[in-house]
Amino acid sequence: MTLSRPVSVVVTLLLLLVSIAVAETPDEPPITADDRSHWAFQPVVRPELPQVTAVEWCRNPVDRFVLAQLEERGLRPMPEADRRTLLRRVTYDLTGLPPTPGEITAFLNDAVPGAYERVVDRLLASPHYGERWGQHWLDLARFAESDGFEHDKVRPNAWRYRDWVIRALNGDIPYDEFVQLQLAGDELRPANRDAAIATGFLLCGPDMPDINLQQERRHSFLNDMTSTVGSVFLGLQFQCAACHDHKYDPISQFDFYRLRAYFDPADIFSEKPIPTPDEQAALSEFRQNRAQREQTIQSELDRLQSDASSEMNERIQSLEQQLDELKKEKEPRVTYGRVVSASNTAIEPSRLWIRGDFRRPGPELVPATLRVVETTGRSAAAGQTRSDLAAWLDSADHPLTSRVMVNRIWQHHFGRGIVASSSDFGVMGDWPTHPALLDWLAAEFVEQGWSLKAMHRLLVTSSTYRTMSSPETTGSERVSTSSASVIWEQLVEQDPDNELLGRMRLRRLEGEAIRDAMLSAAGMLNSTEEGPGISPPLPQEVTSTLLKNQWPVTDNQSDHHRRSVYLFVRRNLPYPLFAAFDRPDTNRSCPRRNETTIAPQALHLLNSDAVYECAEALAARVSRECGADLQASIERAYLLTLSRPPTEDESDLARKCLATDDGLSLADLCLALFNLNEFVYLD
Repeated sequence: MTLSRPVSVVVTLLLLLVSIAVAETPDEPPITADDRSHWAFQPVVRPELPQVTAVEWCRNPVDRFVLAQLEERGLRPMPEADRRTLLRRVTYDLTGLPPTPGEITAFLNDAVPGAYERVVDRLLASPHYGERWGQHWLDLARFAESDGFEHDKVRPNAWRYRDWVIRALNGDIPYDEFVQLQLAGDELRPANRDAAIATGFLLCGPDMPDINLQQERRHSFLNDMTSTVGSVFLGLQFQCAACHDHKYDPISQFDFYRLRAYFDPADIFSEKPIPTPDEQAALSEFRQNRAQREQTIQSELDRLQSDASSEMNERIQSLEQQLDELKKEKEPRVTYGRVVSASNTAIEPSRLWIRGDFRRPGPELVPATLRVVETTGRSAAAGQTRSDLAAWLDSADHPLTSRVMVNRIWQHHFGRGIVASSSDFGVMGDWPTHPALLDWLAAEFVEQGWSLKAMHRLLVTSSTYRTMSSPETTGSERVSTSSASVIWEQLVEQDPDNELLGRMRLRRLEGEAIRDAMLSAAGMLNSTEEGPGISPPLPQEVTSTLLKNQWPVTDNQSDHHRRSVYLFVRRNLPYPLFAAFDRPDTNRSCPRRNETTIAPQALHLLNSDAVYECAEALAARVSRECGADLQASIERAYLLTLSRPPTEDESDLARKCLATDDGLSLADLCLALFNLNEFVYLD
C-alpha cells in the first residue's frame, strides 16, 4: 500500500526525531589507567616521617613534613609567637570567641609544662567549639532557613539540622558516622529522631515549592543534591556532568546519574513527624492509655455479645459508641519537619536525562559509585541504598573522603588548605603543596577513629601552628629581633605565598566572629544554645526590600545578642554585616570564604547601630569595672578587645583624646578599637 504524501511526511519526521534521540544518547567513555593515575584517585599510603636537621623544633609529625621542605630550600621557620598571640589565635580558631581577661591571666601565669596543651583541651571541650566549627560545616551544606527564589518561604524547622550539627561536633561523633547519618540516617536508625534530622543536609539547598512543574522541581533538587554530595564529601566538582561528560575529570554523565540514582527513591518534599523527647513521651503515654481503654471496652463488648436482651443491646450500642469516640480522639500534636525518608509511593526507574533536560529521558540506570574511584570496601555491587553509598564513602581505603576532610580542617587553621582548591581535588584543582603530609594526616585521621577533635589537637599543638606571622610580636612588646627579621625576609623572598608554611598566615575573622567578638567584649553575649533562628532588628532600609512581614523581629531582646550561628538565615536577605564581610551565597556549597577589602566593611563598623550599641555597652562595662581611673579604663578596653594592654604611645594618645572637654567619649574609643585591623584579623 502506498502512503499518502501527508502521512509519509509525518512518518519521516517521527523517524527523524527517533534517530536524533538515539544519536543524542551519549556513549560512556571507559576509565583508563591514565585516568586513575591522578594523585587524588591514588590510594592513601601512610608515608615514613622525613629526616630533618633541626629535629628539636618538631613537636609532632606534622612539623617533620613541613620542616623537611623548608630545609630543602635552605629556609628556617619563624620563631614561636608570644603567649598572648597564641592564646588569641587558638581561642578564635577553636571557639570563634576572644579569650576572656581571666583566661589570659591564667595562661600567662601558668608556668607548669603543658600549659598550652591544657588550653587546647579546654577549648575543645567548650560548647562554643561546636558553634564555631558548625558554622564552617553549614557553609558547606548551603544551610538556610528559607527556600530562596521569589517567595523565599520560611522553613520552620530547618534550624533543627543546624543544632544537630553543633551537637554532633561537640560530641565528637566520628566523621565516618557523621557522613553516614547525613546521607542515610533514616535508613541506618529508622526510629531515631536525631538520625532523621541529620538527613537535613540533603535538603539544605534552595527550592521552588510553588513551581507549576513538580517534575522539574524534583529534577533540579536532586541534581543539586548530587553535586553537593560530590563537592562536600568527595572534593570533586562535577555538576556539569548533569548535562554532559566532565570536560577534564573522568566522570561521565552516566556516572552522575548513577550516583543520583541513590537519591531518586527518596521522599524529599513531604513533612514528616520528628517529635521532641517530651512530645514523644506524651504521645506514647496517650497511645498506651487509649489502648488500655479500648481493650477494656472491647472485653466488655465481647462478654455482652451473647446476651440478646434489649437492655444488653442498648449497653452494647453505648459501648460501641464509646469505642468509636475513643478512636477519633486526636493525638497530642508533635513537631513536623522536612527530613529524608524512603518513598511510600512507586518511583519511576532512575535514568540518564539527555543534556540534563527533565523532559528528555534516556536509558534506565541502577545506582553505582564513581568508576574512577576504586576501593576494596563496599561498592555499587553491595547495594543500591543511600546507606550503601555512605558505606562506600567511609571505606577506610577510600582515596578521597579522609583527604578531603583533613584538608578542610587544615584550611581553617592555617588560612589555606594543603590543597588550596578544597572542594576540587580533580585534574583542574590545585595540587597539594605537601602531598606526603596530606596522606599522613588522612591515614592518621582514619587510624584515630575519624576523630575530628583529635585532628584539631594534632594541628594546633604543632610548632608549625605556633609560628609568628611577622617579626613584630603583637601587644605591648613590639620588638623586632634581628634573627626573626632575617628569617622572615628570606621566607617572603623565596616563598611569598607561604606555601612552605614557614610563617603563620594573617587571617581575617568572618563577619560572624567579628559580631560575636564585639558582643563578648561588651559583656552582652547571650550564650543560650540551640533553638529557632533569631531575627534581630534591622534598618528599615534593609527590610523594605522584602515582601511584607518577612523579617519579624524576635520579641525577647536578650535573644538579639545570641551567637551569630543562631541568627535566622534568610536566602534573600543576608545579615548586612555578614554580607559586607563576605558571607557566602547560601544557594551553593562554599568551601572557602572570600576575603575582599571594600568600603562597606569600614562603613558598617563605624556607622552601624548594632556596632555602636556594642561600643556603648563596652564603655559602660569598663566604667563599672574601673570606675574613674582613666588609665585603668584604657587598659581594660584594650584587653577586652585586643587581648593585650596598650603600648605607651597608645595610652598617651587615648588619654589626650579622653581628657579634653571636646574630646572623644569612652564609647568612641571602644568604637575605634572595634575598627582596628588588629581586632578583625588573627595574627
